[in-house]
Amino acid sequence: MKTKKLFTFLYILFTFCGCQTTEKPGVELPKRGLCAHRGAMGTHLENTIPAFRAAVEVGAHMIEFDVRLTKDNRMVVIHDSSVDRTTNGTGKVSELTFSEIRKLDAGSWKSQEFAGVQVPTPEEVLNEMPLNVWINIHIKGEGELPVMIARLVEAKGRLHQAFLACSAEAARLAKEAVPGIKICNMDRQESAEEYVAATITARTEFIQLLKKSDYSDFAASVKQLKEKGIKVNYYGTDSPEELKMLFGAGVDFPLVNNIVQTIDAARGLGIEPLKPVFQTK
Repeated sequence: MKTKKLFTFLYILFTFCGCQTTEKPGVELPKRGLCAHRGAMGTHLENTIPAFRAAVEVGAHMIEFDVRLTKDNRMVVIHDSSVDRTTNGTGKVSELTFSEIRKLDAGSWKSQEFAGVQVPTPEEVLNEMPLNVWINIHIKGEGELPVMIARLVEAKGRLHQAFLACSAEAARLAKEAVPGIKICNMDRQESAEEYVAATITARTEFIQLLKKSDYSDFAASVKQLKEKGIKVNYYGTDSPEELKMLFGAGVDFPLVNNIVQTIDAARGLGIEPLKPVFQTK
């Protein structure tokens, strides 16, 4: 294990945990369920408004999306470091301006039904989210980005439900700016066991485990985490059989690509679709 890296991470969490209450009265968040990975990406355009709306509509319990910075330091929701795969453009996100990216067609590669859909901003995505769904924001970068997204989450009144899936350095920067921001520890160590142990010591709100074969005793690792109050995400599967195993082992939120299909599998395991609650104006 890289000792310096671990101590940095522990310092971040011990320094900032518990500094600010982030509960929202009257809002109950899911105890377990399915996380729609990049929205309903199996049937819609990943990381776009149609995909997030579809995930909300079918009752996802958690919704994940990715955030990057453009050349002119604007936040956009996109997974890849380039726009090549998911738009009709080419080039790195970091080398394109916000205006250039917004002019791209992020839909026709999937289907003409979605032609003209834009790469969204995090603010646009948050505006689509119910108050009672977990919001899993995967930070693709450090520097200014963690601070910007943490402040946006705070400004939009989403501290009770949103968390940043990020590195230790990104967590440090976000926590300095917004102490109440929740963190999913994505600062994986040299072994799965060290990753679990470091997360327990650091007391983050979430962890994201990988394939169960990475863990010598998967159920025991999950049990350890749950006993410390850490919510367990898992990447990832659409298999009904594997979902049954994961929930049986105590995993809280498996990430799925086809939420439209797998929500029925969850219902068969006694997990009902979320009934969304939206902000009243």
